[in-house]
Amino acid sequence: MATAGKTLPLSASSLRSEIQPSPHDDGLSDFVPVRPRLFGIAYRMLGSAAEAEDIVQDVWLRWQSTNRSAVENPPAYLATTTTRLCINVSQSAHTRRETYIGQWLPEPVDTSSDPGLGAERGEALKLAILLLLERLSPTERAAYVLREAFDYTYRQIADILQLEEANVRQLVSRARRHIADGRCTSVSSDEQRRFLEAFIGAAQEGNLSRLEALFAEDVVSYSDGGGLVRAARVPVFGRKRVATFIAAVAAHFWKGVTLAWVETNGQAAVLMSRDGVPVALATIDASAQGINQIMWIMRPSKLAAISNSRQRLVAPYTSELTGSGSQLAMRR
Repeated sequence: MATAGKTLPLSASSLRSEIQPSPHDDGLSDFVPVRPRLFGIAYRMLGSAAEAEDIVQDVWLRWQSTNRSAVENPPAYLATTTTRLCINVSQSAHTRRETYIGQWLPEPVDTSSDPGLGAERGEALKLAILLLLERLSPTERAAYVLREAFDYTYRQIADILQLEEANVRQLVSRARRHIADGRCTSVSSDEQRRFLEAFIGAAQEGNLSRLEALFAEDVVSYSDGGGLVRAARVPVFGRKRVATFIAAVAAHFWKGVTLAWVETNGQAAVLMSRDGVPVALATIDASAQGINQIMWIMRPSKLAAISNSRQRLVAPYTSELTGSGSQLAMRR
């Protein structure tokens, strides 16, 4: 079985030689349609839009140098390369997060134009699930993402991960149990937004009793400032403590703040700005028992990524024709 410390080869087994591209084929026609899916796989694997973009760029460069005439199934080949690269970099990403100042949270992405972010199902995109996925091994995470978000068959996942199909089924089963054990059944998207609206109103007022009424008993508040802005460096647990914490900071936290409703990771969130500059994004995870998690994203680079993420998906590549053929212009 592959592990976080073992580098997977990037070769693909589904090859044939009878496909002959045109002399000027640069692989763009095969790459562009699957790019949202590649980004979606990488983002769910790494929890970072910036790192996912780097992976996709690397996949594109490898695709350019690949003997594409021998590739039987370009989408499968590109997904395989993306997944294996993500597994290979997951260990270093985990090491960096161990030394992260304060609580690390996944980087939110704007999903208003693509709620599933290139996937068959969007459930594995929610921040609460991405946070749980961080606790899995890279191969468990890959198996879960490919199966639950992108509906790959167990046989396809086994080929990608170079494992036996029975092992893949075990990986997915363990990951599902971990996710199920780590969170309660979520409410609908409409109910989640109603909870968030009520929470923001009570938080702005610093209304302790209203806040407590919205929270589940074991609610937890996470804040990610990355050591760059003022934010709680450890999670706050429990209905009474979280309500007291939020009420205590209300007077200065909400001063001069304007609110904008946005959709991140397939669910409602509130973007807070001062003088036009984003200062925080808040979203929640709620169940029938009330709000279970509050996530405050405050690191500036993660806030900037929200506005940039749509550009990553819409038109990150353009081709420019020259006298000698086609040359790819890449935009980050």
